[in-house]
Amino acid sequence: MIKNFVLDTNVLIHDPASIFSFGDNNVILPITVIEELDGLKKFHDERGKSARSASRRIDGLRKRGSLVKGVQSREGGTVKVLIGAGEKLPDSFASKADNTILSFALHLNKTEGGVVFISKDINMRIKAQVLGLETEDYETMKVNFSELYNGWRQIDVSAEMINKFYSDGVITPEGEFMENEYLIMKNSADPKQTALARFKKDKAVKLLQPKTMLWGVKPLNVQQTFAIESLLDDKIKLVAFIGIAGTGKTLLALAGGLSKVFDDNVYRKLLISRPVIAMGKDIGYLPGTKEEKLAPWMRAIYDNLEFLVSASGKGDMGGEDIESQVDWLFSSGKIEVEALTYIRGRSIPKQFMIVDEAQNLTPHELKTIVSRAGEDTKIVLTGDPYQIDNPYLDASSNGLTYIIERFKGQEVFSSMTFVKSERSPLARLAAELL
Repeated sequence: MIKNFVLDTNVLIHDPASIFSFGDNNVILPITVIEELDGLKKFHDERGKSARSASRRIDGLRKRGSLVKGVQSREGGTVKVLIGAGEKLPDSFASKADNTILSFALHLNKTEGGVVFISKDINMRIKAQVLGLETEDYETMKVNFSELYNGWRQIDVSAEMINKFYSDGVITPEGEFMENEYLIMKNSADPKQTALARFKKDKAVKLLQPKTMLWGVKPLNVQQTFAIESLLDDKIKLVAFIGIAGTGKTLLALAGGLSKVFDDNVYRKLLISRPVIAMGKDIGYLPGTKEEKLAPWMRAIYDNLEFLVSASGKGDMGGEDIESQVDWLFSSGKIEVEALTYIRGRSIPKQFMIVDEAQNLTPHELKTIVSRAGEDTKIVLTGDPYQIDNPYLDASSNGLTYIIERFKGQEVFSSMTFVKSERSPLARLAAELL
């Protein structure tokens, strides 16, 4: 049975190509959705970019036929723009664009039936169901978070296997593993006998960088040890770190970047960025220079840099106090802190790029960032899928988990899920309980 999928505006912002994701069914866009896209297209942020991208796709269909009558997509479905009057809603529903979209969906359901209302907005889905509509989240880019690839696992092996691993540096363990998956191998008869390995080309091999200290930071657990291995291996071009506050994911990423840029000179610049969700995304209207606008938003990054400069003992950086030394890092031209808004459209060659709080990005946004990586660039994504500020994302639909699911097993990719907070007992409890 052919269904009528009515899309909310936020679905097209989440995935501008979403109109092509419903097979041979009808995709319905209330004219209010077009109006909202028109209002969003002016913004110089990812919302504006997505709105313009969605509009271009709709315009491409317009050139092939009447959107009011319906234009067939290459996927076999039909895309229509719905105009006219919607169904009258109960008086308790305010007069606003969201409810106008619902009124169109309700009217279509009464006249044609088979309507499924698709929205990334929880409250819109609630209201749709209250009105008697079948409603769903946009599932196309979702992953099963409970089964998300961890990047590491613990396996039981024999004492002979561990001894052989230490003598030869390589073994072939039983089971199926991902490329660049990290292994904690334990003697099944004596759990105290262990070995750490990385799975490469069908074999478990020794770590290249065991217990390496980066800018004064020493790994405090096995996940941090594995993370350092991924940061220092230049053949790994994309790294993803997941963990709650205090697990060290951002600190280690910064330490790895500083080491590769300032110590090894592998990359010409360390580029650090975060989504600007908390600042309303488009920072162009805020007063001050770009640096002044970014300062409060990047404070956590500066705090980590101050810690690393202090812990590393690198005191020859043009100043006696820590703040002066951090200023020297930036004045060297080898560190750049940038809003993702300004990175869009740039090519990023030979840089070590860190995207912090990546769980607040959509799959489409992260795809845009990763696809901008130039020759010899490494990208490190960090985030906590349990702490999402974007109202239209959750642990299963954000860009960070999507990237991990899509890239797992690739030779250029490594992922690590941190399980232990290394902050104070109080901070650790706060992260777990609050």
